[in-house]
Amino acid sequence: MKRWIPFMKSGPVVSVVRLQGAIGMGGRSSLSDTSLRSLLERAFTRGKPDAVALEINSPGGSPVQSSLIGARIRRLSEENEVPVFAFVEDVAASGGYWIASAADEIWADRSSILGSIGVISSGFGAHVFLQRQGIERRVHTAGNSKSMLDPFRPEKEEDVARLNRLLGQLHETFITQVRVRRGDKLKQDPDLFTGEIWVGEAAQHVGLADGIGHLVPVMKERFGDKVKFRRYEARRRLLPRLGLALAEDALSTIEERAAYARFGL
Repeated sequence: MKRWIPFMKSGPVVSVVRLQGAIGMGGRSSLSDTSLRSLLERAFTRGKPDAVALEINSPGGSPVQSSLIGARIRRLSEENEVPVFAFVEDVAASGGYWIASAADEIWADRSSILGSIGVISSGFGAHVFLQRQGIERRVHTAGNSKSMLDPFRPEKEEDVARLNRLLGQLHETFITQVRVRRGDKLKQDPDLFTGEIWVGEAAQHVGLADGIGHLVPVMKERFGDKVKFRRYEARRRLLPRLGLALAEDALSTIEERAAYARFGL
């Protein structure tokens, strides 16, 4: 009779949210706090789930978006008293691991890549090319720092020093996030916060993962064989966007592939 009563669960329910792609890189497939807001809210509140499971496959990206997404996951978990389990697929590195650390438990495959707790800034220098082509770069600013690290001008030592200070601050924020979330689970490994990566059981050994296991068997062991899974995935448009937006998506795809390639994927 219970199954005929509206909104009443007939057994344990786990909401499954898939988080795949680079974080905050601007393309349609990238992850951001804005694009995930309604998805996460539904996963945590619809039907009063017993848990939320995150399927994570991300090489990282924007530290701010990683922080915002992770904070939203924690806030929804605490407000609704719903535990969170992260299941790493190919990779949860850099910002991808930041999001994974928002979970109460992190599980991985034996071949999953985890870690890369660091910050990176990349660019290019084209001033020599411009000189050879006889092109003069003209920049006018109000403020000494407005043209910092202009790729079309020679690199300045003071600009590099300023960038290193900024990266150091972001790195410390990342380290604090992982220390707070993982606590005593972390081992005293000197390479833990150097940007190093670990695979499967090695990640578990240093405390970046709680165990080796996959979503369905782990959740069945935790909630019983009758547990039901309710999946939530971001919807994608049927028709591609045109013009500059399409070109932007292409560039974002290249950038995302480069991010995955750093981990041999």
